Amino acid sequence: MTAGGPSVVVIDYGSGNLRSAERALAEVGANVVVTSDMAAARDADGVVLPGVGAFAACMAGIHDVGADDVVRQRVEAGHPVLGICVGMQVMYDGGREHGIRTPGIGVLSGNVVQLEADVLPHMGWDTVVPPPDSALFAGVEDERFYFVHSYAARAHDPSDAAGETVSEHGSRFVAAVESGVISATQFHPEKSGAAGLRLLKNWVAVVAARS
Repeated sequence: MTAGGPSVVVIDYGSGNLRSAERALAEVGANVVVTSDMAAARDADGVVLPGVGAFAACMAGIHDVGADDVVRQRVEAGHPVLGICVGMQVMYDGGREHGIRTPGIGVLSGNVVQLEADVLPHMGWDTVVPPPDSALFAGVEDERFYFVHSYAARAHDPSDAAGETVSEHGSRFVAAVESGVISATQFHPEKSGAAGLRLLKNWVAVVAARS
């Protein structure tokens, strides 16, 4: 771990709120670098994979820089990864947009589909329901977070849903995941005010504890 806080790489593959994420993570004590250098991403204490826009376009950028392989390697080696928005979605086996399925990174089981709602995108502040032992949501279990999305992972059968935080827009969807070293949020913590900063601080503490 770097003096003063864990080293965190925000992966730059051409998508995501890179500077907003960088500023928020620095504010909560991480030593942050935004880079497309996958050697740096492999070696960092923690890695953040952001993402906005279409699943297929994000996966194309991720593949171009080799970030999909790095995420898989980090998960296999037990090193923390945080996905944000489409960066969460691409962790799953695949995503279906406009009738076309695109393979994802595949470190989470399941698929991303369009929300079943009268109004899309789901945009604005909303509450979530985290599991009782959540490390990410410690101290912000009842807070609201900022969403902008039309697609999401479906909540699994309750017997398979340990570590899933859910929310609802027309129907239930997975709002966040904690699965081993993988953490991910469908909402944007870097745009979610004090609650989002607290969540990122919780994640940075998890990274520090593992480094």
